[in-house]
Amino acid sequence: MRIIALNDKWSFTKENNEVYIEKEIEKAELVTLPHCFNAIDGQSGEGMFKGQCFYQRKLDISTEELDKYIFLEIGAASLISKVYVNGKLAGGSRCGFSMYRVFLTPFLKAGENLISIIVDNSSHKDVYPLMADFSFYGGVYREVKLIVSEALHFDLMDNGRDGIYLTQRNVVDGIFELEIRGTVVNELMETKTGKLNFRILDKEDNIVFDKTIEADIQKEFKFNLVEKINNPELWQGIESPYLYRLEAEIYSEDMLCDKKTIEVGFRTVEITPDKGVFLNGKPIKLNGVSRHQDFAKIGNALTKEHMDLDMAIIKEVGANSIRLSHYQHDDYFYTLCDREGMLVWAEIPFISIPTTIDKENRNAKEQLECLIKQAYNHTSIYCWGVQNEITIAVENENTYKMVGELVSTAKSLDSTRFIAQANIHTVANDSPLNGLTDFVGYNLYYGWYYKEIKDLGIRLDDFHAVRPKTPVMVTEYGVDTNPRLHSYEPTVKDYTEEYQLLFQDNALRTFKERDFVLGGYIWAMFDFGSEIRNEGGEKGRNQKGLVTMDRKVKKDAFYLCKAYWSKEPFVKLAGSRFVNRHKELNHIVVLSNLSNIKLYVNDKLVDETSNSEPMKSFKNVALSLGENCIRIEGCDGENTIYTDEMMLNRVDKIDESYILPKQEEKKHVTNWFEKFDLSEVKEIVVKDGYYSIYDSVEKLYEDEQAKAVFKKFFGETAEEPRFKVMMGLISIEGMSKRSMFRIPKELLGVINDELNVIPKK
Repeated sequence: MRIIALNDKWSFTKENNEVYIEKEIEKAELVTLPHCFNAIDGQSGEGMFKGQCFYQRKLDISTEELDKYIFLEIGAASLISKVYVNGKLAGGSRCGFSMYRVFLTPFLKAGENLISIIVDNSSHKDVYPLMADFSFYGGVYREVKLIVSEALHFDLMDNGRDGIYLTQRNVVDGIFELEIRGTVVNELMETKTGKLNFRILDKEDNIVFDKTIEADIQKEFKFNLVEKINNPELWQGIESPYLYRLEAEIYSEDMLCDKKTIEVGFRTVEITPDKGVFLNGKPIKLNGVSRHQDFAKIGNALTKEHMDLDMAIIKEVGANSIRLSHYQHDDYFYTLCDREGMLVWAEIPFISIPTTIDKENRNAKEQLECLIKQAYNHTSIYCWGVQNEITIAVENENTYKMVGELVSTAKSLDSTRFIAQANIHTVANDSPLNGLTDFVGYNLYYGWYYKEIKDLGIRLDDFHAVRPKTPVMVTEYGVDTNPRLHSYEPTVKDYTEEYQLLFQDNALRTFKERDFVLGGYIWAMFDFGSEIRNEGGEKGRNQKGLVTMDRKVKKDAFYLCKAYWSKEPFVKLAGSRFVNRHKELNHIVVLSNLSNIKLYVNDKLVDETSNSEPMKSFKNVALSLGENCIRIEGCDGENTIYTDEMMLNRVDKIDESYILPKQEEKKHVTNWFEKFDLSEVKEIVVKDGYYSIYDSVEKLYEDEQAKAVFKKFFGETAEEPRFKVMMGLISIEGMSKRSMFRIPKELLGVINDELNVIPKK
């Protein structure tokens, strides 16, 4: 088998002309894959192109190669794609984050062939994601390969990756079972005699076991063997991510037909409702970050170099777990997680709102199958996530049915890993949803979108009291932060680095104090593109990252997390970008995992502390007018000195560039109490045959009178792109449960009274 990179010499156009299915593009842009056609506008906040585009490439095939079996492997194309060969449809995918293959041989001819790929990133009501707070980039954004195979080969077309599935189980202390199963395909009409050889080798190339199977292979041959592995070196997460490798070979008549090499680690993961997570029997708090596949001016067309950089930064912060959200990521990044010891939450884009036109929810199930089959052999993955905030618009029996079916699908594909979900905060602790998965995650933004930061701990304690047998973690927490903005008195929605520090410190302390909390995933590791956003002084991006989207600026909160998590000694001065200080007395904040810290101002020792807290503060440090050099020294147990310094400029007045101008809020939100009599909470009475606050907004819009009532209270909300997607699901009563709409409970009765006199036709 030969694998040939096919990333160069592609022609591209946004001109949606179906003549390009079989004819060359006339005015094409020459591109190299991976390629994203929203690399700029997907992050601009000025409108993003969505639609069908064409990629084309010529492929020369020799007469000899036509006797082989040729496949095209597309790493991913978003969101929908179709592959044409010489004008004929050869295959496609509706799973925009998964790898897929197309069998090319029946469509090829000797000589020059034309490969045309249509890629469509526009909205489809039965293809996920339907709505989310990230840009739905378009393009052939992962690598493309040509696979030239012999007649006998491991299965390439089962929606998987290797045609081989490795399952490791701990039998008794020190003894593991490794199950090796898969399928060999015979492309010929005649039976072939084949020999399968399986070897496990350690890092020093010592053979752990070696087994050969001989078989007469007709159309296909399924194999399943189980071997005991005695006292393997364990995969110990970031401490020691030891990996063995499987070499699987197919021979026929002494000719090597196919070979796969798969890395595998041996480990156990236990999740308990009261003591948290155990890796190989040792307790471990999941100090996690969330990551989107996204980069400034690149979109989602990341190269291996981009992914290597991301992993290096994640390792530096000291994380031991990554939530790869909200979809299947590049297989190379899962491999990096295996090799670096990161425990991975892997998930599908069943997010925000479910389809209303496909009762079987087939696309979610198909994406789940692709994720599990293609990522099955990655040791780092400990759970499959089946939904993220799917109840944003509605939570009902259909929601439970959809999630329950995904759980069953996941269990049928992989019975050895945990199944998880990430809920929006409005899902009640005793909701039936929380009984469907092995453990539960909540995306909690107390102190940003609602309530105060102290309420995070209260909510977690309440959950544990209501569901003491359900393991729980926080799957998102964070605040939008623009590193240009600063404040002496940080407060919610000021977008300053100082508020991000307060928010993250509270969250990390909350998790640390509670053994029953499995851990948390910071939202997010890196800022990422979100076409719908315009806040915090930036358009087109979500700024909740610890690091900016170009990976050039590590915000102060990055070093706070490092102080909590990392064993690498360091000291860091917070506020180094808050240069112009208009007050004489300043608090100097130090982020460090060292206890003994000395503070120098203009080379004079002014204070010192012995404090084990990750965030330490020297109070009321006087600054002289003009420049001041602030330096700290930290000392570890071996008397090694670590230093950091910054320049602060004492000025006469406030530097207004550090303050974000307040945006005027929408009138229909702020003036409700002025416009309507909301002096009491009215009882909600619903008459049969009349509209009410329980009807979907889409239903209200079918009647002009009901539509007018909605617009009276909510203006043009229904015209906003994100809201349009959920109109068929969400009601006014449902809107009242979402913090984004800020509907006072007193208003519901007023609206219902006006709707409940309009008869349904």
